Amino acid sequence: MFKNLKNIFSPKNKDLRKRIGFSLFGLLIFIIGTTIPVPGTKEAISNLGLFEMLNAIGGGALERFSIFALGVMPYISASIITGILQMDIIPYFTELKESGAQGRQKINQINRYLGIVIAFIQGFALSFALVKNGQTIDYVKISVILTAGTAFLLWLGDQMTAKGIGNGISLIIMAGIIANIPHMFIDTFNALILEGSSSLFIGIISFILFVVFYILIVVGVIYIECSERRIPIQYSNQTSSAYGKKQNYIPFKLNSAGVMPVIFASVIFTIPSFIASLLGSESNFSVFVAKYINYTTPTGFILYIIFIFLFGFFYTFLQVNPEELSKNLSRSSGYIPGIRPGKETSNYIKKILGRITLLGTTFLSIIAGLPIIFSSFIATGLPASVRIGGTGILIVVGVALDTYKQIESSLINRSYKGGK
Repeated sequence: MFKNLKNIFSPKNKDLRKRIGFSLFGLLIFIIGTTIPVPGTKEAISNLGLFEMLNAIGGGALERFSIFALGVMPYISASIITGILQMDIIPYFTELKESGAQGRQKINQINRYLGIVIAFIQGFALSFALVKNGQTIDYVKISVILTAGTAFLLWLGDQMTAKGIGNGISLIIMAGIIANIPHMFIDTFNALILEGSSSLFIGIISFILFVVFYILIVVGVIYIECSERRIPIQYSNQTSSAYGKKQNYIPFKLNSAGVMPVIFASVIFTIPSFIASLLGSESNFSVFVAKYINYTTPTGFILYIIFIFLFGFFYTFLQVNPEELSKNLSRSSGYIPGIRPGKETSNYIKKILGRITLLGTTFLSIIAGLPIIFSSFIATGLPASVRIGGTGILIVVGVALDTYKQIESSLINRSYKGGK
């Protein structure tokens, strides 16, 4: 790792440093935007209630009711919708899925447009729920501003992907969470030590255990993200001596979906909150959401874990298509030793992928759920930011590892080109 950091500052990698600088500049613009309030609003929101998760992912933008209050969550919602439609529900989306790079580009374009529509709907719901005694024109104006903020972030994410180090939208989500992490530790310090009901010594020990607990979460995420199952492959038209007896294999990550299941589950949990906010806190639906669909309640927590499992399998098989992988192996005269090409290879890959996804998603659910259990059912009285902090750190570490691998891959490619 330190060797790669040294290579970044090498004179021959000037272009890579520019890309990193461009991405950092884009994140700086995002952080500044989270502090700019929506014109016409008078004050920050003191009690977010069910919107705490959305606020944490957005870097506190919702709490300040800034122009980036919605963040990129509408785009994530659109990605979930189009991903579900690709599962042989609408033939057009299924065809796009099977059309390769051109189809993915078209789906990504649809996600952008659908994300803008969802942003306007969410913006109107949010303005209606959080801005009291407003007129219809005020709600429309706020909705347009919030939609424009989301559209700008999507454009900024695309620019960071094309001109920066990649993962533009993921980096924006990560930056928002990082901006909120210091507040989480400060709130916990105040709750356990300064305002705690127990003695000062107990409070200090509790805070130290809290910090160690989150360090273990980081270690656990790194372990999951770096673990993989390697399936050996051979090529019938080339002998092993042609490769210097080097074994070829297909690497499957233990958690191929990364942190997307956690992000998807978090987005799903904001939908009932939006509906409840439109109906008012006194409505039966709002009371039902607060009691049963809030992830800090037993039933809500179970639903949250179930969603992580479902989206873990959904996103994994959306990213890795066993049938397509089997066809590609056949085209290149490759095969898995002991497994017949074709349908048998496809079924074997499905079985292996299903098993490792079950294991990886279980680890992911444990890491995402432990902070909620700790703060909601064991150490009650801690701020809401602590309950969400585990999910936030999970997303941050996952995106940071993915970004580091991209930089490392870029350095390796440049060294090969330089060698030639």
